[in-house]
Amino acid sequence: MKFSLPTERWIDQHTRWPSEGRHVMAHWDDAVIVVYQAYPVAIAEHALTHQRFGGPFSMTRMTWIKPNFLWMMYRSDWARSQGQERVLALHLRRDAFDSYLAAAVHSSWPRHLFDTEAEWKRAVKDSSVRLQWDPDHGPGGEKLERRAIQIGLRGPAVERYVHDDIVRIEDATPFVIEQRDRPRDELQTPSERVYPVDAETAARLRVDKPPA
Repeated sequence: MKFSLPTERWIDQHTRWPSEGRHVMAHWDDAVIVVYQAYPVAIAEHALTHQRFGGPFSMTRMTWIKPNFLWMMYRSDWARSQGQERVLALHLRRDAFDSYLAAAVHSSWPRHLFDTEAEWKRAVKDSSVRLQWDPDHGPGGEKLERRAIQIGLRGPAVERYVHDDIVRIEDATPFVIEQRDRPRDELQTPSERVYPVDAETAARLRVDKPPA
């Protein structure tokens, strides 16, 4: 089945994207946001067939979602890394994604939110949503000044993710393989733009305002 997301040349897109700062980059519309995960064949095939995770997928481990396509390509080495041979594009309800952001606790101690490391550790223990800001990467894996977000889900958050929040699961792997060896001036990537985060959550997560 043909990859459903609209795509553009990366060389055209990246000139519009913020070059630095913390931003949630994604493909989104009024109803859904697309996030990515990479899995072994067995987990991916079950998810695609049933349009829901199950079978060998573990409900007890933390699962990480990435809204930025090239961040997923860096982490999976364009679907070449062991155990990440299949890349899934998950169409997720926007209100669910927003709830993850609102509930997320940083993976490292955010001193602007917690006076002590002990307070932060208690928050991490009590939370089912984690977030990390990591260097974003270009098509060849080069580190960028811009930061990319990834969100970890466990416990009740995984239950909601699997059973309630995913609208559709599609296989992005053929598209990934088709694009991974293309020269940069021919590389196509899913159309992405800065995702809007409400002011209160943005302040807590230190999301930067996109340049005017």
